[in-house]
Amino acid sequence: MKFAREGFTTGTCAAAAAKAAAVVLTGGAAPQAAEVSLPDGARVSLPVLYARRNRDAAAGESAEAAVRKDAGDDPDVTDGKTVVAAVSWSSGAETIFAAGEGVGIVTRPGLSVPPGEAAINPVPRQMIRQAVAEVAARAVKVTISVPGGRELAEKTFNPRLGIVGGLSILGTTGRVRPFSHPALQASLKCGVDVAVACQIAHPVLVPGHIGERAAHRHFELRQEQVIEVSNEWGFMLELVARAPFKHILALGHPGKLAKLAAGAWNTHSSRSESAVPVVARLGKTVLGRELPEMPTVEGLFKSLPEGEARQLADALAARVREQIAGLLRGAARGDRQPISQRPEIGVSPLWPPQDAAVVLINMRGEWLGSHGDLSPWLMRG
Repeated sequence: MKFAREGFTTGTCAAAAAKAAAVVLTGGAAPQAAEVSLPDGARVSLPVLYARRNRDAAAGESAEAAVRKDAGDDPDVTDGKTVVAAVSWSSGAETIFAAGEGVGIVTRPGLSVPPGEAAINPVPRQMIRQAVAEVAARAVKVTISVPGGRELAEKTFNPRLGIVGGLSILGTTGRVRPFSHPALQASLKCGVDVAVACQIAHPVLVPGHIGERAAHRHFELRQEQVIEVSNEWGFMLELVARAPFKHILALGHPGKLAKLAAGAWNTHSSRSESAVPVVARLGKTVLGRELPEMPTVEGLFKSLPEGEARQLADALAARVREQIAGLLRGAARGDRQPISQRPEIGVSPLWPPQDAAVVLINMRGEWLGSHGDLSPWLMRG
């Protein structure tokens, strides 16, 4: 089977461009490529389109560089677009970030970047800081631009999230995973196969890296015990229903898992509706009042007092658990399309799980709420 080619996020491109610009700013020759670290510690080298000193006297001592975004085989709206970083010296002790052409400004609370800031997410910011620090000993100001980004942003969720003027600089892993179903599903199935081979009885299903880190933070787990689901919850739960597991824990952010409560088993934004209305409706039922209007589920939970947030999260976890349990029972009975009809995936023996539990976390990996018996996962508190 031919697997789809991975690419790099706008965050990785911005970090590479910023490093190339910093090289020129510090007196070095314009590099043809820039090597940067990804969040997992891997080093990658990206080609640099250009790196040069800024000739605009009004801009002061500065340099800029550009990297072309390569999203691999993923149908990303920014694939092939240019990410530009302008770097100048800062009078302060900290790196400053600014939005240039085609990069948005956050205008509403509830996102990972506060209102008034450039829409450059926390992980890309850290990548940029690290990349620049490898060549510059002083603090700098970094302005990120994506020419044409204002128009591209109209094809994204940014306008609905209150991000105005352009795109967000995104990425939690630094890599773009291609949205190719056969390759993606075959890759995800490996996690189930490994868990079965290692005789795991109590797996933890997570959407991605934030969930994985939180799972290890809150529980004592073996590495092979944590299975990444990505957005393929329906597909993966079908596999799980046919594996010899005793208990299942689904752990993740309510922005993803709340979609399961609404019966959406593929949580990709292009294949499911926003989770905000689901959580808001449940919040009105549970708390007896309308919840504040927020662009994201994260912001909605942040807007609530701690006790109410926990009450809502526990209730939402119960709804998610109910839906997961129903799908597992149905898959075990063969109500859904049997895995045996997917020759590229294969078939496992039929062992329906005994029980399921759900834990909800925020973007920082902190506990929001839960439902179900959690004792099989040896909580650390």
